[in-house]
Amino acid sequence: MKPRDRREAKGRLAGPREEAGATAAAPTRTVVILPDRRREGEATAPAQRSSKMRLAEAVSLAEAIGLDVTGTLIAPLRRAAPATLLGSGKVDEIAALVRIGEAELVIVDHPLSPVQQRNLEKAWSAKVLDRTGLILEIFGERAQTKEGRLQVELAHLNYQKSRLVRSWTHLERQRGGFGFLGGPGETQIEADRRQIQGRIARIERELAKVRNMRSVHRAERKRTSHPIAALVGYTNAGKSTLFNRLTGADIVAKDMLFATLDPTLRRVRLPHGEDVILSDTVGFISELPTMLVAAFRATLEEVEEADIILHVRDIASPETKQQAEDVMKVLGELGIHPGEDRRIIEIWNQIDRLDAGQRETSRAKAESAEPAAVMVSALTGEGIPELLAIIERTLMGERPTIIVELGLEQLGAAPWLYENTEVLERDDDPETGRARIKVRVAEKRLAPFQEWARRARVNVAASERRSAG
Repeated sequence: MKPRDRREAKGRLAGPREEAGATAAAPTRTVVILPDRRREGEATAPAQRSSKMRLAEAVSLAEAIGLDVTGTLIAPLRRAAPATLLGSGKVDEIAALVRIGEAELVIVDHPLSPVQQRNLEKAWSAKVLDRTGLILEIFGERAQTKEGRLQVELAHLNYQKSRLVRSWTHLERQRGGFGFLGGPGETQIEADRRQIQGRIARIERELAKVRNMRSVHRAERKRTSHPIAALVGYTNAGKSTLFNRLTGADIVAKDMLFATLDPTLRRVRLPHGEDVILSDTVGFISELPTMLVAAFRATLEEVEEADIILHVRDIASPETKQQAEDVMKVLGELGIHPGEDRRIIEIWNQIDRLDAGQRETSRAKAESAEPAAVMVSALTGEGIPELLAIIERTLMGERPTIIVELGLEQLGAAPWLYENTEVLERDDDPETGRARIKVRVAEKRLAPFQEWARRARVNVAASERRSAG
């Protein structure tokens, strides 16, 4: 089994229409099914989301890769059937829906076992994808960099490996031999699994090289003393739009789930001249497959190593609280625990979509939050100056204020202070030519400052610690 590239990934969803000779541009007719388990009384059902909102998200995921959704259905699920997940009556009802809409694909927004997927495909005479398979398809189409493509392929192969269950009924395990000899020959399933495992091993070796290179780049950035700020948030919360607003970049920012996958880094200048490296990461989503979290571990290390984490929320969404819980869950898997980790700043984005009453209510909640949240509109720029000020205060923390005295012969060293510290005051003596400069130094710049003072042989007259504000 050869690894499939993105074009082949699209082919997996093309269905009989493309095989019959139609153009690849024709969208695949799709039915989206949401099995609703909340009737079982599960208090932990996906963050208590409404069924309609969960179905709308599933439809958005399908539309994110150009599928033509011809029908949707919320299927109450009192008890999961081992063979088909859904009851026989509901399976027949969906089969009729598939026939009426001439659908070639059915998306079930729920995990499916390999046996369940195979049985449903037989019952509906259409290809079936569960939530994990659909997200893998989206990631396969969105990834642009070599690292991103490798990570997606690794996740897909790990997923596909578990799907090799009775896929080759014409080659059942053959009799003969003593087990450890393997009989007359290996089955097709075993051969496929062996090839997949070999490809997984090669990808993991390539990703190890990528991780090493990323570690080198991260170490270089640390030597420059620029702090790192990582943007995280639910997919489609406006992270990329905010990234563009803060950095002046032009990365893809669409009203679409998972519009961007590959991390992007740009420099941002804070109000008092300090530079920060801003990193835009992959968006999160409810029930994000564990294999994807594992596959994107190298990318998400940018979040783990960040000096500050900017959690972007779509405050205009009716499910903003549930989305925030989903993000925090993934952060928890990375060892970042909300409430304990003081690096996290909440950014309540898309306030331009709120009416006056909603704004006042949200503002009161933001001010009473601990720590306080900042309200912004990445689209209009409202609240951006306040956000930059908060980022600066959080990053710089308690910074020492130092008074430096420079003699006439030492004034040539003064430009270093303007480039690497925050100059608060300067007094020049017109008679002696001496300068008394009051600066505030970020903690990460203290060692370079001390080295500069030693080389320039300047007199550090006094120091005190003050906040960054």
